[in-house]
Amino acid sequence: MEEADLLNQTTSVTYIRLRGLSVNQKVQMTVFALFLTSYVLTLIGNILIVITIIYDRRLHIPMYFFFSNLSFIDVCHSTVTVPKMLRDTWSEEKLISFEACVTQMFFLHPFACTEIFLLTVMAYDRYVAICKPLQYMTVINWKVCVLLAVALWTGGTINSISLTSLTIKLPYCGPDEIDSFFWDVPQVIKLACTDTHIIEILIVSNSGLILMVCFVVLLVSYAVIMVSLRQQISEGRQKALSTCAAHLTIVTLFLGYCIFIYSCPSTSLLEDNVVSVFFTAVTPLWNPVISSLRNEDMKNALNKFMGRLEGRGKNDNV
Repeated sequence: MEEADLLNQTTSVTYIRLRGLSVNQKVQMTVFALFLTSYVLTLIGNILIVITIIYDRRLHIPMYFFFSNLSFIDVCHSTVTVPKMLRDTWSEEKLISFEACVTQMFFLHPFACTEIFLLTVMAYDRYVAICKPLQYMTVINWKVCVLLAVALWTGGTINSISLTSLTIKLPYCGPDEIDSFFWDVPQVIKLACTDTHIIEILIVSNSGLILMVCFVVLLVSYAVIMVSLRQQISEGRQKALSTCAAHLTIVTLFLGYCIFIYSCPSTSLLEDNVVSVFFTAVTPLWNPVISSLRNEDMKNALNKFMGRLEGRGKNDNV
């Protein structure tokens, strides 16, 4: 009730119109097909990775515990934005209530921020595994994994609450249109009928601090890993490099979007929309592809799991 009262007191805008999607029917059909295909593959790929990790006891180690968390986050992250985007491709008005817009922003940021923290923890996990292998199960034990997971989700939720609170306290009396594919804080605050310079600085400072700390940890971790790998034998080095390459690719895709959106809030509409589509529809799909194709243990586990499913299907038919 208090949140609803606060929204009513600070805004006269009841609905927000989305203008990032084309009104051309052929373009809409193409966009719908691409979004739907990407979303379905994202769900199948990430859920399959989670099930495979749970199913295969050889993957019951901290690295794959974090991988399963990453896949779960990608499923949730996509589900917050893509279904509404699919609906809007066929909707003429493309409207969303202000309360629903705030709700989407609130659930978008815990998953995004938690993923940033998780990618940082995964880098530290690889650092310990490669540089201090004898101490790995002592430093990264299951108790530590659970505590880290709780800390990740708590930190992401707190960050979301802070960003959403800053957004809903602004007065919104028009305009009521957003030139984007979905609702995020940088786009929504542009609708405020007041000077948002201070709020933008706070948002960029908050996001910038998180990105900077995570980037420094990632940079240091992989710098030490690369130095350590130079001293390892060829076989072990190749396997470690393959795992690290997959992780670095995921990190580059995700942090690249965050840095672009929150460090360059005044970029052009075309650039914003291209990057937004890539972030919401492509990145969650690429994560399972990259993590599975670049990791031999994951590929073997997936093949074994799919083989078991095919075997059960043939037995049922008989």
